[in-house]
Amino acid sequence: MKRSVVETILGAVVILGAAAFFLFGYKVGNVATPSGFDLSADFSGIGGLAAGDDVQISGVKVGSVTDVELDAQSYLARVHMSLDPGIELPTDTAAVISSESLLGGRYLALEPGADEEMIKSGGRIQYTQAPQNLEQLLGEFIFSVSEADDKNDKQAE
Repeated sequence: MKRSVVETILGAVVILGAAAFFLFGYKVGNVATPSGFDLSADFSGIGGLAAGDDVQISGVKVGSVTDVELDAQSYLARVHMSLDPGIELPTDTAAVISSESLLGGRYLALEPGADEEMIKSGGRIQYTQAPQNLEQLLGEFIFSVSEADDKNDKQAE
């Protein structure tokens, strides 16, 4: 009988520990449903941006990406985002997809413009820039270096 009481107490401690980790992950992960100011933007490529990624202005999180879809008419990636309700953006705001680090991770950076007219909720950001493709840049660099080596070899002959 004594052994079953100890096992029961130990089981309860394990369950409480698991619940604490779950709550911690829920709070840190910002799993709550986004609410606020909804916008969209069209990109020629999104480079791994996904729903749940941050939307930032000057490095400060102001919202999150809520959905990414393909526009069937223009074949552009349409990114939907939800911003904090107090955020107002000029109509000449630019949206840029950036990398968090060399190891990956993306976020959507908003660069507010200077226009006096503001984008309304449900509106679209007109000025966008797709992320730089690191593999393509490295390929171009290697190709240009090999071309330069070939020219140097021909000149040396």
